[in-house]
Amino acid sequence: MRRTSSAATPALATPVLAAATAVLLLAACGGPSAPGSGSGSGGGDDGGLTPVTVGVIPIVDVAPIYLGVQEGFFEDQGLDVTLELAQGGAAVVPAVVAGEYQFGFSNVTSLLVASSQGLPLKAVAPGNSTTGVPGEDFSAVVVPESSDVQDAADLSGRTVAVNTLNNIGDTTIRKVVGDAGGDPAAVEFVEMGFPDMPAAVAGGQVDAAWIVEPHLTRALQDGARVVASNFAETDPDLLIAAYFTSDQQIAADPGTVEAFTAAMEESLTYAEAHPDETRAVLDTYTEIDPAVKEAMVMPRFAPGLEASSFQVLADLGLEQGLFDEAVDVNQLLP
Repeated sequence: MRRTSSAATPALATPVLAAATAVLLLAACGGPSAPGSGSGSGGGDDGGLTPVTVGVIPIVDVAPIYLGVQEGFFEDQGLDVTLELAQGGAAVVPAVVAGEYQFGFSNVTSLLVASSQGLPLKAVAPGNSTTGVPGEDFSAVVVPESSDVQDAADLSGRTVAVNTLNNIGDTTIRKVVGDAGGDPAAVEFVEMGFPDMPAAVAGGQVDAAWIVEPHLTRALQDGARVVASNFAETDPDLLIAAYFTSDQQIAADPGTVEAFTAAMEESLTYAEAHPDETRAVLDTYTEIDPAVKEAMVMPRFAPGLEASSFQVLADLGLEQGLFDEAVDVNQLLP
C-alpha cells in the first residue's frame, strides 16, 4: 500500500493523466474515428445498429447500463453496445481520448482533474449519486468495533485507507472531518484496494477505511462500524460518477452521442424504479456473495446532468489543492 502526507498534492501526477496526455496527439491527428454516420442519428448508414464501445468498471455503480443493454434501450436508439471492463479510470480515460472507446465511466473528481489538465472530455449522462442518507449509503468510513473513533472529527491524526490518493474519497473525508470539528490536514491517507480494506480494518493495519459496496457490507458483516457517510454528509445530492465521451466523438458523430445519452437516461430511470432487477443484473458482470448482494445499499440512480452536480466537488478540489485554479465545470458539459 502507498502512503501520502496529510496535505493534498496540488499537481495530480496520476497514470490516467499521463496516459491520456500521451494519446492527445493521436486523437488530434485523426486517431481512431468514431463509428456511425455522423448525420445526427444513432443508426448506421445502412439502417443497422451503430456499434459503440463503452469502458466501464466492474462495480455496482454501472448496473444501470448493463440493465439498459439487457432491456433493449440502447438498441431502440440504434446502438449496438459493447461493454468493455477495465480495472479503473486509468485505462478508461485514455482509451476514450484516443477513440478506442466511444464512451466511458469515471467518478466526477477524476473528470474534473482531467478537464483541469486540458483533456478534451465531456460528461454526457449521470452515473450514480449518493442516497443522501447518512448511515444508509453505499459509501462510508468504517472502523473496528473496538476503536475509540466515534465520529468524523476523531479521524484527525488517524490513518484512513482510500482506493486512490487525492481523489473523491479523501476530499469528501476531509470535508466531513472539518465539518465535525476535526482537523482535515491531520488525517493520513493510505492507498489500498477496496477488496483488501475489510481485512485491513479488522486486523488493525489502518485506523479506518473508506469503503464502497459490496465491500462495505462485507466489512460490516465482519464487525466494522460506520463513523461517517462521507458522500451523503458532503452533499445529500452529490453526483459521484458520470458517463463521458471526447470532444472528437461529439464533433464527428453528434447523433450517436445523443442516442447514447437518451438510452443512458432511460436506463437510469428504469434502474431506480426496478431495484430487484438492478441487483439481479450484477450477476452478469460481478461475483458478489448472494447474502452480501441482498444486504448491501445500492447507489441512487437519476437522469439529468447540471453544472451544479459538479460544482461541489470542484470547489472541494480547489479548496484542498487538487487544482491550481478554479475548474470551469461548464467545460465538462456538452
